[in-house]
Amino acid sequence: MNTNDIVIRLEKKEDRRTVENLVREAFWNVYRPGCVEHFVLHELRDDPAFVKELDFVMELGGRIIGQNMFMKTVIDADGGGTVPVLTMGPICIDPTLQRSGYGRKLLDHSLLKAAEAGFGAVLFEGSIGFYGGSGFDYASRFGIRYHDLPEGEDSSFFLCRELIPGYLKDVTGVYRTPQGYYVSESDAEEFDRDFPARQKLKLPGQIF
Repeated sequence: MNTNDIVIRLEKKEDRRTVENLVREAFWNVYRPGCVEHFVLHELRDDPAFVKELDFVMELGGRIIGQNMFMKTVIDADGGGTVPVLTMGPICIDPTLQRSGYGRKLLDHSLLKAAEAGFGAVLFEGSIGFYGGSGFDYASRFGIRYHDLPEGEDSSFFLCRELIPGYLKDVTGVYRTPQGYYVSESDAEEFDRDFPARQKLKLPGQIF
């Protein structure tokens, strides 16, 4: 990884289609035939929960190779009331540069900026094998449950990191995914028609 040519900055309006195409390339045929993540990002930018001051792109030699963004959400506390938290993503790196350290650098920078902005914790869905290296742990160890997940079901995909130490102390409850992440498959299909044609493949390991 050439750190001298890396710049991490806020996304600009003129970056949007480039970033959407990057997200499309990174997620295509990963979790489903084709992908919807680029449409999700497109929709989230206009969501009131979108955190504009934490909408990052990573450049390498002037070319955008990565992105990450955050949304505000809450934990419905068992004792009543809500606890403000963040969720994160989509986050990605250009597929040709993955597993080279760029993703970790972008992630750690993003989390540092979220902490500096005063947010208390981040919860989201991901692999502990990667995100554990940046301080994430299983959300169940914080007493936080994933909404709509039956008791006893595997929740190892649901991760948490405190940005303020002790922020979730004595908190138990249910995490609420922002509604903006739920998009129509038909709307995503229509949106995708404005991008270069790509073949959708059903591959092992896809979850949808």
